[in-house]
Order: sequence, then structure tokens, then C-alpha cells
Amino acid sequence: MKRRATSGGPLLILFFLPLALLALAPAGCASRSALLRTLPEHRRARPEQIEMEVTAYCPCGECCGWRRNWLLQPVYASGPLAGRRKRVGVTASGTVAQPGTIAADPAVFPFGTVMYVPGYGYGRVEDTGRDIKGRRIDVFFRRHSQAVQWGRQRLVVTVWRP
Repeated sequence: MKRRATSGGPLLILFFLPLALLALAPAGCASRSALLRTLPEHRRARPEQIEMEVTAYCPCGECCGWRRNWLLQPVYASGPLAGRRKRVGVTASGTVAQPGTIAADPAVFPFGTVMYVPGYGYGRVEDTGRDIKGRRIDVFFRRHSQAVQWGRQRLVVTVWRP
């Protein structure tokens, strides 16, 4: 009895469909699924509309204040930790920075605060920054060119506090 070769069509569709859906997400917001997991707990609270300054950052040394030492290891470039090893791409809350990560002043917006930034999408506060004070946030991009293109904007942001 001869056996027919199959291409595995349905199996391939199940494997590649999630990847195709992620590719359709807007450039700044690949964290749609992560946000959908977090929003139900925040929907109980009424969202706030807050006007704030929104800037952008990426994991490069220029944006995050690090350089390489003589052993080519990333270290803090200045401040009280100057010369100490830095874990590049890891946020202040301990998560890995990805599109949808927002840096904010934790005294104003604590970790876990969900925000909708027009032109960027949904994100969650998971990071801090030396220059991030008051009603100012930094949104994460993977590439420096994207962060530079975003620039500095004054926007009305929707905020769901934890």
C-alpha cells in the first residue's frame, strides 16, 4: 500500500497564524496581547485623561546612559553607579523592555499603571529614568531611529492606575 505525502497544511497554519497576527500589530505596540491580559483588572477603575510630555527611548547607550568598559562590558556611564555593570534591556521593575514598556516617575505613576498613548498604543509602566519626573513618560522602541522619529510630544494620555 502506497502512502501519500502530506504537506502538513493545517499544522503549518496553526503554527504561523500567531506570528502573522503579531506582524499586523502597529509598529509601536507589539504588546497588545500583554495588555489584553492586564486590562480586565484595570477596567474596574475609571480611566483618567492626563496631558503630559511623551518622549521615546531605546536600549542603546545614548538613550539609557551606558557605555562599554575596556572588557567591552556595558557599564553605567555616569552618576553614582558610574563604572558598575549594567544589564542592558532590563527595566527597573526587573522585566525585559519591549514595545509597550513605559518609563515614568513611580511617585506619580506606580509600576503596573496601564496607559493608552495616541500614536503609540497601550503600554504599562515598568521602568524609571533619571530625567523622568512628574507628568512625563518615556515610551520604548526597539531601534534608536524609531525613538528619534517619535521625538518629544505633548499628548493627552488615558491612564488606568492599579
